[in-house]
Amino acid sequence: MAIDHKTRYTNKYMANTLVSGIKPSGSLHLGNYHGAVKQWVSLSDYTMFFMIADYHALTSPQALNKTAKYDMACDLIALGVHPECLFYQSDVPEHTELALLLSMITPLKWLERTPSFKDQLDKRSPDWITHGFLGYPLLMAADILLYRATHVPVGTDQLPHIELTREIARRFNHVYQTDLFPMPQPILNNTPVFVGTDGEKMSKSRDNILPVMGSESDTLDRIKQMKTHRLRRNDPGVPEKCSVFSYHKVYNPDFLSIKVACETAAIGCVDCKLTCAQAINTALAPARKTRATLSHSSLDAGAKRARLHAQETLTQVKDIMKL
Repeated sequence: MAIDHKTRYTNKYMANTLVSGIKPSGSLHLGNYHGAVKQWVSLSDYTMFFMIADYHALTSPQALNKTAKYDMACDLIALGVHPECLFYQSDVPEHTELALLLSMITPLKWLERTPSFKDQLDKRSPDWITHGFLGYPLLMAADILLYRATHVPVGTDQLPHIELTREIARRFNHVYQTDLFPMPQPILNNTPVFVGTDGEKMSKSRDNILPVMGSESDTLDRIKQMKTHRLRRNDPGVPEKCSVFSYHKVYNPDFLSIKVACETAAIGCVDCKLTCAQAINTALAPARKTRATLSHSSLDAGAKRARLHAQETLTQVKDIMKL
């Protein structure tokens, strides 16, 4: 008699389950915070799982730095992420086991067409076009499906990964005639891209970041490096084209006064940068104060909680696949 998996398996976490992660590849910067972490903290109507994705960090040629991932955990907790929702990906081995099982039904061409793979082909040494790098989107899909997530907070650049996850979920459900995996929905973060000190997208690899947990003097020094378009002190400015003003709009409650002062040349770029740095430092002071009290965090409670959910999903997957 054929087993009706649709009858046997239900997803009791289906209503509102949210999964997200961040790679511990260096200092947490303002782009990370506004692009992901701030949204994590603001969402409350979900069963939430947030991972420090140390397996994903291994796809970069640089070796994973344990100190960096421990610092990342402390930074996230200081910014308001609940420790019981947070875990190191490598503390939940079910992630890699599910990725292996899903690889058995995932066509190679699906992975080769992902933007993250194609974009890096010409930028990486051939020796670093590895199996793990090609399978990066598949592991990401496993990260999401392991908790049968219904929602994933992402930026628009991550939408292809969510669609691949949905394709893999649909294929698994079709091949094995089950409805185990829901179709995760993206929660788009409409925060504008934060530019770095060189005017380009903020990136650790470009060394143009503004670290969230940097010192006040470091923040000021980095803001001073930012390029502005005014050639002379008395030239009227165009704030909407200025990277520094983009930070004023986020961190300075009096940004409209800065806008008018810039447009009329009542304030110069040096003073504008100083005011901007002061506003950023004031806003981040409470989190930095909390961070100073934190040391290495094991995240055992978060890993234990995550594994309870992960083991249940993996047990059902292996049963469905007749393992």
